[in-house]
Amino acid sequence: MIRVLIVDDSLFIRTILRDMLKGSPEIEVVGTAVNGIDALEKIAELAPDVITLDIEMPRMGGLGVLEALQGQSTKPGVIVLSTLTSRQADMTHRALRLGADDFMLKPKDVPNVRGIEQELIQKIKNLVLLPTVVKPAATRKREADAVVLIGSSAGGPPMLDTLLSALPPDLPASVVVTQHMPVGFTASLAERLNRVSPLPVKETGNGDVLQTGQILVSKAGYHTVISGILSGSGRSHGRVVHSTAPPLHAVRPAVDVTFTSAARVFGPRTVSVILSGMGSDGGEGTLAVKTAGGTTAVCAEEDCLVYGMARSALSRECVDRVVPLRNLAREITRTVNRLEVDHV
Repeated sequence: MIRVLIVDDSLFIRTILRDMLKGSPEIEVVGTAVNGIDALEKIAELAPDVITLDIEMPRMGGLGVLEALQGQSTKPGVIVLSTLTSRQADMTHRALRLGADDFMLKPKDVPNVRGIEQELIQKIKNLVLLPTVVKPAATRKREADAVVLIGSSAGGPPMLDTLLSALPPDLPASVVVTQHMPVGFTASLAERLNRVSPLPVKETGNGDVLQTGQILVSKAGYHTVISGILSGSGRSHGRVVHSTAPPLHAVRPAVDVTFTSAARVFGPRTVSVILSGMGSDGGEGTLAVKTAGGTTAVCAEEDCLVYGMARSALSRECVDRVVPLRNLAREITRTVNRLEVDHV
């Protein structure tokens, strides 16, 4: 049983979160706290495994709690709950630097608050169940000959935890993740994923070269366009170009932009995967990957919070495989290794 303490100054949020977590037989809500001072007292008294932590609260906020917990030999896992503002984006990033383990975005409107239930439960489980990652010693990176493209939206972040934590540290490809997320929060997502993945993870920078054994997270507010560069051998490699072109499917970054541009560069050395997400983004991009000779996959519906993006790809009859989440990392690795063999 995972013991959870809810810390939030809003009675409404405390009540909603408690009701949500009651739906999981593996989670027990052991208490609630109304501010940071109350939280520290409850942590000492109740010894929770995980706390959900609001950032801005009276008397002591979430950052104060994290500062107080630093240096303690035993402390709970911490999931920070953030509202969708640039100020909270900065504070969320700081919270991760102070020791928070993960973060989650609160919906702006009350009717959608309950929509985070499945994602929150999975994040709590991931904190307890995912093994601690020991990254291998840094090795010299080289320009990637193959690319793995991952697209996701609503419900995607905890799936990314599971998928990226299971990839091998010697994966012979670059990985580009395009997750729909508000401006300011993808740096925090990259930092979180860097803690659970054996591969190094960073937010995209304009001009980044796609390197073997590295994961890039598309920076929110820009489309991640993959442009081609030629190596000395004449082989095409990829470089990130941040584009401020208008949003596509009302989002920027759009999965379709990344998938389509990468397929032009890497052709049959492209592997694409669609996870959970609402809307149709990713359908045209998956078709572009398939048309270029690449390999395409979507996650099985039972593992997704929302199946709109995957269904958009399936409707175009361009998906090679529908794979359960637990098998995706193995499927990606096998496909990339086969590309390596074919290349040799």
